[in-house]
Amino acid sequence: MSITTIIVFAIITAIIAYFWYATKKMKNMPLVAENEHIVTLTNANMQHQIKNGVSLVDFWAAWCMPCKMMAPVINDVAQEAAGKAKICKLDIQEFQDMAAKHSVRSIPTMILFKNGKEINRFVGVKSKDFLMNELNKVL
Repeated sequence: MSITTIIVFAIITAIIAYFWYATKKMKNMPLVAENEHIVTLTNANMQHQIKNGVSLVDFWAAWCMPCKMMAPVINDVAQEAAGKAKICKLDIQEFQDMAAKHSVRSIPTMILFKNGKEINRFVGVKSKDFLMNELNKVL
């Protein structure tokens, strides 16, 4: 084997090892604690919670890396929107029928409701400013 082949093989092995380690580390990352203003939704309470006023519902799952990235953003939005709008979370792994009912096909998905009716839908990672602007449009 030539020196070049050995070096290339070593670099490729190092890159693969790094991505394996990084992926394993992210999967074991703990969940961010929820803000006290966030309402946890279930099949039993969802319709009651979103029927009056403005509600932003975050459809998420514990195994979803983008959902874990959104957790601090959702906490900040809940803190800032307290008293003006409800910020809610629904675990799609636990309540799959609710996710299906609202046609959630990828996560994170955030649905903005006003008086129980869907106003807007956002898929993927969004910033706090973006979500606050969308909330303020319907408040």
